[in-house]
Amino acid sequence: MDITDSAFCPRYHRAVEVIGKRWTGAILRAMLLDVTRFADLRSVVPGLSDRMLTERLKELQDEGIVERIVHAETPVRIEYRLTEKGHELHDAVYALSRWADRWIPLEIST
Repeated sequence: MDITDSAFCPRYHRAVEVIGKRWTGAILRAMLLDVTRFADLRSVVPGLSDRMLTERLKELQDEGIVERIVHAETPVRIEYRLTEKGHELHDAVYALSRWADRWIPLEIST
């Protein structure tokens, strides 16, 4: 029996741990929509602090999902881009988005 056919799959479990951390899904979704600059990522994800964005981007870089690109300009410009590995999350992220649209009620703040 293939390991992916068992009730517990360590690869699946690891994948959920990587992309399931708080803020990571929102960051990935924004990056899939071509948001590449730190300030832009922070502004499109309400409540995301600089510290947490820095931490999550570093984790995604360590996983090979995001790459940090430094443009040698004045002033220096830094972008974050999804790698091939990151782009392959597209279908998973959008499947989860469709599921959320159907099943997660929109919280309206009063």
